[in-house]
Amino acid sequence: MRFSELSGKEIVDLNNGERIGTIGPTDMVIDPNTGKIEGLVIPKGKRFGKAKEEFYIPWTSIRKIGPAIIIVENHNSLKTT
Repeated sequence: MRFSELSGKEIVDLNNGERIGTIGPTDMVIDPNTGKIEGLVIPKGKRFGKAKEEFYIPWTSIRKIGPAIIIVENHNSLKTT
């Protein structure tokens, strides 16, 4: 899967089925020492064209990437930046 294919997918919490948001413009965080993906930074809500807040989803929290949704575990542990 290409990174660009994540765009438009909904993010859903595995534990309670809550819709967290939809992936739009997203940044990927990569460990420069290992080259491994650490997580995704996803903007949520916009004001004057800028994100009001951002969520960091650790790559280890992603359980499944399907055709339309991304299932994450431990939504409560996701960080707001």
